[in-house]
Amino acid sequence: QVQLVESGGGLVQAGGSLRLSCAASVSISRFNRMDWYRQPPGKQRELDATTTSGDSTTYTDSVKDRFTISRDNAKNMLYLQMNSLKPEDTAVYYCNAWEWVGTYWGQGTQVTVSS
Repeated sequence: QVQLVESGGGLVQAGGSLRLSCAASVSISRFNRMDWYRQPPGKQRELDATTTSGDSTTYTDSVKDRFTISRDNAKNMLYLQMNSLKPEDTAVYYCNAWEWVGTYWGQGTQVTVSS
């Protein structure tokens, strides 16, 4: 059974940084892609960043040049380095893993950015 557990969220002032982590219970090398999503209060979940098994990365325009997604296959970990945080980045952040037979979600970690 695949389990994803996010950590690293918290309260930070605007302009600050946080590093989110996602620990997988299985080898992440099996996943074709892994993503970080956010869900702001009262809004739908939206994609922030993606990394593929081929080590390519993509970002939504709102986080490009501020956020960096990375994966450590040896540790079965996914990360999101978030810099220059803005109040509008306040959301619950979710780790997602995708393979041909299914997609998996963590429980989320809250990030709150104060102005």
